[in-house]
Amino acid sequence: MRISAAQRTQNENRIRATMDRLLRGEIPPGGNCDIKTLALEAGVDRTAFYGTRPYAHLRAEFEHRVQQLQQAAETPDPKAAQIERLKTMIDKLKTNLAQANSTIQDLIDFRSQALSRIAAQHDEILRLRASDDLEANITRLPSDRRERRQKIMGPC
Repeated sequence: MRISAAQRTQNENRIRATMDRLLRGEIPPGGNCDIKTLALEAGVDRTAFYGTRPYAHLRAEFEHRVQQLQQAAETPDPKAAQIERLKTMIDKLKTNLAQANSTIQDLIDFRSQALSRIAAQHDEILRLRASDDLEANITRLPSDRRERRQKIMGPC
């Protein structure tokens, strides 16, 4: 079915008005800032925007204007802006999680090293206490409280 020049002009004006609304961010519920929503809101068949169809130049204009807005860091579609914001947040959280995991691993390694050192020092202390080498210049400390008290206060 062919349309008259007046109908085509009327359709183009309706498409441009819808295009302006979408680019201002007035997206209908369930819609996006895309050709499908543009065609639906303007009341025009979506296939008319592709190939050599009558409104292909309007599709190119719409896509160009959307690209200009995106390059200017403006997103007419609030859902798309939210998606981008959430993707950025996810990337930041992944980075934070990786740093936290790295810190946790470093602390686990440090704890293991500290426990190993403490165990080695304890073994050395026990070895030195058990040593009977009189020339080692080691002063034997009392092993329990009663012995320490007797050493300090003398026999009771």
